[in-house]
Amino acid sequence: MLDKNKTLRKLYLAAGLLFLALGALGVFIPVLPTTPFLLLAAAMFMRSSERLYLWLTNHQVLGPFIRNYRLYHAVPLYSKITALFFLYLTIGSSVVFFVNNWWLRGILVIVAVAVSWHIIKLKTLTPEMLAEIRMREAASSLTMDADTTPASD
Repeated sequence: MLDKNKTLRKLYLAAGLLFLALGALGVFIPVLPTTPFLLLAAAMFMRSSERLYLWLTNHQVLGPFIRNYRLYHAVPLYSKITALFFLYLTIGSSVVFFVNNWWLRGILVIVAVAVSWHIIKLKTLTPEMLAEIRMREAASSLTMDADTTPASD
C-alpha cells in the first residue's frame, strides 16, 4: 500500500522515523507511550517503505508491541509493571529531589496518576492470547519456509 506520490512517501517516511524514535524512547521513558508511537510508525512505513515496515513489525524487541496490540489491543503484564515502576521512579525522584514549586509537584503527581490510570486500564495479555500469538507466528514461519523451499522435480 505504498503511496505513489514521492513527496508524500518522503513525508510518511520522515514521520515514521520520528514516531519510531519516540516509541523507542518510550521503552525507557515511562511518560512516553511506546505502543501508540510504534503503531503510528508502522502505519507511516506501510505507506512509504515496505522494507522498514517489515523490519519494524518483525523486530525482536519492538515487533511484539505492534503485533500484540493489533491482535488484542492488549499489552503484557510485565510491560505494565515496568512502565509503572519507572513512572514512579522518575516522577517520584523529580518531586522529591528536583522540583521546589508546590504547584509543579502537584502537576507531576496528577500526570503520574493519569498515566497510571491509562496503563492500568489497558487490557492485559492473557496466557491464552500469548499462546495464540506463538501459534500464529509458528504457522507464519512454516508458511514462509514452505514458500522459500525449492520445489523438487
